[in-house]
Amino acid sequence: MTFEIVFVLALIVLAFILFVSEKFSLDVTALFILTILFTGGFLTVEEAISGFSNPAVITIALLFILSQGLQKTRILEYLIVRINKLVSQSKNLGLGVYLLTIAFASALMNNTAIVAVFMPVTIRLAHQYHMSPSKLLIPLSYAAIMGGTLTLVGTSTNLIVNAVYIENGGSPLGMFEFAKYGWITLLVGLIYVLWIAPKILPSRTVTSSLTQSYHMAGYLTEMKISEDSPLVGSTCQERNVNQSYDVIVLDIQRDGRLIAYNVGRQTLRVGDILFVKGSLESFLRMKEVEKVTLLTDEKLTQSELEQDDNILVECMVTDQSDVIGKTLREANFRKRFGAFILAIRREGLIIRKKIAHVVLHTYDTLLIYGAKRQISELEKSGKFILLGEMQADLVKVRFWWISIVSIVLTVFLAAIGVLPILKGALISAVILMMFRVISPNEAYESIHWQVIVLIAALIPLGIVIQSSGTATYIANMIMQYVDTLSPSIQPYVLFALVYFVTMVMTEVSSNTATAIIMTPIVIAITADMQFDPRPFIFGVCFAASASFSTPVGYQTNLMVYGPGGYRFSDYMKTGIPLALTFWILAILIIPTIWPF
Repeated sequence: MTFEIVFVLALIVLAFILFVSEKFSLDVTALFILTILFTGGFLTVEEAISGFSNPAVITIALLFILSQGLQKTRILEYLIVRINKLVSQSKNLGLGVYLLTIAFASALMNNTAIVAVFMPVTIRLAHQYHMSPSKLLIPLSYAAIMGGTLTLVGTSTNLIVNAVYIENGGSPLGMFEFAKYGWITLLVGLIYVLWIAPKILPSRTVTSSLTQSYHMAGYLTEMKISEDSPLVGSTCQERNVNQSYDVIVLDIQRDGRLIAYNVGRQTLRVGDILFVKGSLESFLRMKEVEKVTLLTDEKLTQSELEQDDNILVECMVTDQSDVIGKTLREANFRKRFGAFILAIRREGLIIRKKIAHVVLHTYDTLLIYGAKRQISELEKSGKFILLGEMQADLVKVRFWWISIVSIVLTVFLAAIGVLPILKGALISAVILMMFRVISPNEAYESIHWQVIVLIAALIPLGIVIQSSGTATYIANMIMQYVDTLSPSIQPYVLFALVYFVTMVMTEVSSNTATAIIMTPIVIAITADMQFDPRPFIFGVCFAASASFSTPVGYQTNLMVYGPGGYRFSDYMKTGIPLALTFWILAILIIPTIWPF
């Protein structure tokens, strides 16, 4: 074992530790690894930046733009809600058709975008079937993941593995070649999420009341200003109410009229009723000092809060939001968006106290109170996903049909070999902007730059794994074990090992990082043992996307974590049986489709 191999193996271990610990964001960790390799002399300048010019990376960026064009028309919501109405008489049939349609949509669009679009629809569907959303949100994520494995463009993992395989002399993976095995896992997976998963998943969130769902009893109340209160003739800002008592005055009710704007600057009068968010200790302290009356031991409910134009909704922070990494105070959330955050749900926990000092993370779920107009602007910004009611109407922007035709033609022409996927996606993206279906700014904002940088920065790691001899070293270690077995079972044992290791790695780290690391190792092993690499390459693709057992292995799992009120153990209980089932199916079926 050379120094270079030891160094690269240590770097891979370090990368996985950083990915799992989330000490830094995924893209920063990838850039850190790239910097070490480049400054350490393992990469030339051309190799270090090769990821940013890789055809697969550019294709992924263009597919984000095409997905945005399709999202803008809301054609998917329109079709799926209409289809669901036709089969709504049967719950299982309705849910089956719904999840199947989402899987097919994920085969053509980025599955992260699919889950973002359909979380509100799924929550509404849960209400329709008198179910907890936690019974349906993990199945939504699973359906999108399984659908993404049906085509080459369904997930970025497939595109990256295909690019690495071609660079090493392999023949390209077909657009719909994945479906030969993918439809089997989709069918088995849908049966599992429809009949078995609901028996495992808990009923953690309620559909009737957000104040109940966030356990807000004791955190919302009404206070009446008495004659001897120091607040009379003053304002909340002048009395420094927020900072002194760690409470938020949401609204003021005066003479039957609700005052919701510039609450902090309103001159207060005797008899004003303040709608206040805080803790019991804060309420009692404010009662003593400001001489206000707690009107009732019964705290505010959702129906009492939602008066006039004000509403209470859940929304999720997307990875495009500029509030990530900031506290609410630093982000100036209230002044920027004209709404209050009452609570934050994160990874199974509900944060209600001192939330102004909580640093916001990607996919945090927020309980927001504000005017309908302000909430609507919040959703239109594209930085938040509204999880409440949603209009499933077709938005006919000018030339709206071009977005549908372009993505279908791009996939079809690539499938029949007339036009490479990169050329087709580039032409379609330019057409969408030329006909102003989407603006250039919308196109740039639609690209998930964190994903692009993550992939582009990790591709050179795959180059180093090969050039340093690390791939050959790992291959030789595995071969020493496999060679002791009967020749007839050697390829099956090797395949089982490759799939299992990939599946485990992707559960605790980025699926893209796992695929980039495993692909050159698989190519080296199969070359030495003289096996056809194709079944093993497909095994890596499917295993890297089989992330069902943890919320951190796949973005869609993390997205439904907060809205579903899940705990880490919920993913393990639900996902491990499905992942093991897919492992067994892969060992039995993939070699019959792509022989060794």
